[in-house]
Amino acid sequence: MKKKVCFEDVSGFNDRWIILFGLPTASLFITFLLFSDTILKNGLGFVMVCMGMSVIHTATFWISLRWVYIRAKLRYPKFEQIGHRIMWYLISFLAIYFVVNKLLIVTVMDWLSETPNENDPNPIVTFISAFLMSALLIILYEAISFYIQLQKTVAEKAELERQNVESQLEGLRNQVNPHFLFNSLNTLAYLIPEDSDKAVRFLQQLSNVYRYVLESREAKIIPLQKELEFLDAYVYLLKERFGDNLKVIVHEPVQNPNFAIVPLTLQMLFENAIKHNVISVEKPLTIELFRENGCLIVRNNLQKKNQVMDSTGVGLENIQNRYRMLTDKEVELIASQQYFTIALPIIHLND
Repeated sequence: MKKKVCFEDVSGFNDRWIILFGLPTASLFITFLLFSDTILKNGLGFVMVCMGMSVIHTATFWISLRWVYIRAKLRYPKFEQIGHRIMWYLISFLAIYFVVNKLLIVTVMDWLSETPNENDPNPIVTFISAFLMSALLIILYEAISFYIQLQKTVAEKAELERQNVESQLEGLRNQVNPHFLFNSLNTLAYLIPEDSDKAVRFLQQLSNVYRYVLESREAKIIPLQKELEFLDAYVYLLKERFGDNLKVIVHEPVQNPNFAIVPLTLQMLFENAIKHNVISVEKPLTIELFRENGCLIVRNNLQKKNQVMDSTGVGLENIQNRYRMLTDKEVELIASQQYFTIALPIIHLND
């Protein structure tokens, strides 16, 4: 069943108080504007009739234009589409004015007048007053809606910036993780007496990893090729630790220098896969990296641990929020019985 759209859902605010105060005020103003010449000579009774007709006239215009405002906002919701909405308002106003003028002004005033058109208001003044009141109403609605949307956008941007800073700190904490460094040093201690050449190579790669972490921590985006070069060094350290129990497959190397990515994203995703999945001889973990439909895909076979220690649960959410600040394309998380897949939008440096 289709959900009914209410005014507040579209505009962002409730106009109850605007109607309660604006409708009688506008009706009173229009009464004296249209019937000022005839009020004095026709007495209080005529004033009450005119006031009642003005309330009906104003309320009909108000409700009709309010409905048109909702339809226009639904059809053209963006601020850049204000021109389309204005066209809707103008055309709707003319149609509403013609109907209301025929039904409420001509019919009722002919019935009230002993002499036809004796008390009819000036048609030019009627049109101008109706147009000005309608324009004022639409401007008021648009202005309030724009202000609320602006405040909401500013608040969301501030929140995203705050989360971006937190995610950078979270990412940095993950990268310069004492556990990772401790495990790497243990591996190095094992390699030194066993294979000095491999130990030197391991130390060089460890140095490359931490150099990249320090150099990229302030950057919002970084060329994808640099991230992949860093990933090679990081995977080298992981392979020395896990051996054949960890398989990393890069299906299609990315050579386009225009492609970019949020720094340290791939490392965080690899670390996330290792943290949450069993890695053993019986159950090796395979992490695949490939490009598909304008996204960089990171996929691992799913074999969850029964318990994950030291998990904050915000790593993937931070990655999603950091991408929202840079592109309108969402980071997709897809979990099936066999795989866990993350699709990262590839950012173009030229954009």
